[in-house]
Amino acid sequence: MIQPGRDCNLCGLCKGRTNLVLPSGDLSSPVVLVGEAPGETEDLQGMPFVGRAGKILNQAMEDVGLDRSKVMITNTVKCRPPDNRDPEKEEMDACRRFLESELLGRSVVVGLGKSAIKDLLGYTGPMAPVVNTRQYIEVQGTRVLFIPTYHPMACVYQKVARAELRNTLRMIKEEFGL
Repeated sequence: MIQPGRDCNLCGLCKGRTNLVLPSGDLSSPVVLVGEAPGETEDLQGMPFVGRAGKILNQAMEDVGLDRSKVMITNTVKCRPPDNRDPEKEEMDACRRFLESELLGRSVVVGLGKSAIKDLLGYTGPMAPVVNTRQYIEVQGTRVLFIPTYHPMACVYQKVARAELRNTLRMIKEEFGL
């Protein structure tokens, strides 16, 4: 797996970061959950999904009996965008080789939210039609199963998002024996 160096300055996000936020969990898992970008808590701790969204994700995983340590969790970018804005295309492009190295050889990639789905699948439409559908993305010349779903923060405002995120995690747990 290729990771950025501590002094990475491939894009402007490096100017505002406290820490690089690198993957966590089982780095050899066949399953990878990909979010959009680190938030404030993630930037401070240097780990993905440990803030408010992480608490929601952890609860959803617990609800379906999926142990967080059995999957790899990462983001499309490794540094926090200012004011928690969505990462820009140039920023995602700068981190793309790191992300692709994380996804290579996986059985399934789960895209958490619109930014991750746009970056990995190229889809920009509404979420509902693609959530929990089987798509495929290309990772360094290899087709990899991709399942789009809601970002954990969407669960705060939408009951359907909460139910669908749980469905995604349940499906992953059952299909991949986690």
